[in-house]
Amino acid sequence: MRRTEGETTLGMLARASALALSDAGLEKDAIDGLLVGPQVGETPQHVPATVSEYLGLQPNMSNVVDLGGASGPGMIWRAAAAIDAGMCETVLCVIGNHRNPESPRSPNRNPIREFDVPFGASGANISYALLKQAHMARYGSTDEDFALIAHWARANAQRNPNAIFHGQPASVEDVLASPLIASPLRLFEIVMPVAGAEAVIVTSVARARSLGGRAVHLLGAGEKITHRAVSQAPDLTSGPLKPSMARAFAQSGLTVRDMSLLSLYDCYTIMVATTLEDSGICPPGGFGAFMRAHDFGPEGDWPLNTHGGQLGYGQPDLAGGMTHVTEAVRQLRGAAQGRQIRDPRFALVTGNGATMSEAVALVLGADA
Repeated sequence: MRRTEGETTLGMLARASALALSDAGLEKDAIDGLLVGPQVGETPQHVPATVSEYLGLQPNMSNVVDLGGASGPGMIWRAAAAIDAGMCETVLCVIGNHRNPESPRSPNRNPIREFDVPFGASGANISYALLKQAHMARYGSTDEDFALIAHWARANAQRNPNAIFHGQPASVEDVLASPLIASPLRLFEIVMPVAGAEAVIVTSVARARSLGGRAVHLLGAGEKITHRAVSQAPDLTSGPLKPSMARAFAQSGLTVRDMSLLSLYDCYTIMVATTLEDSGICPPGGFGAFMRAHDFGPEGDWPLNTHGGQLGYGQPDLAGGMTHVTEAVRQLRGAAQGRQIRDPRFALVTGNGATMSEAVALVLGADA
């Protein structure tokens, strides 16, 4: 949904939570842990308490996860850690936001407003354009290379009726013909903001087994923050996902070559490009050749963002990162109707916040 007039964020979170409980076969009273995103719609403070009250929960553990687009994946490993620590057994991870006209905004006094914005670094488009420009300058990557990423996102969105661009495929030529927004970024390389909410339930292995069905397991996780403003980034062509993915793979005992699905955060095409290279699946500067050599659809040799990614599905505010988690779970459970990959075993999920600043990587595995 592009707009949600008359909706509240709390109402959307409640509906997403109810759907997640139904999908898990759980009653509300089973939830004893809660993780939410920051500044949920109507409540800039006391967010876990407000969401708990609205949903009728009394959790033993609750917190706000504030990692921008990495917040959703970041909730998953935190929930698992809380369960492992004995703080709780079943955690509701829920995030989303409405898109009502003239929605209230809290004052932003981040230093970026003083030291970056006056010099033109205003908004995500400008910052990610700088990252793409740096990659093109260092490695000679082309607009056609990046357009392939957007093309595949739109192609996969045609298999997902819930995608904002369902029914609107885009060829490489279409991407290149779309308006230039912030040089060298074109319109179809930029995520479409939408409204929505996503919810995932994380529980103990014992409870998951008792519920039946096919569980999905967290096998590894990694997280890293390197900066906030792009002017302070230690590198413009490699980001904190590189060590995050390395840690997640090390914990799982797997490599990127073992993955059945790549569910990669894709707010902009440059984000996918750097993530592919940082994962080790292709060398630095080599994502273009990799894109031309493979099929990234559900039946392809490297399924990538089979729900359409955010470039094809849409970005429901901070819940955009959680869409990559829910798609990976559906695929590993064999429940991605109309777009199911073959032999789903392992998935890499990534999340990204700010300007390639906050990173979370997860390795998920299907139930044996």
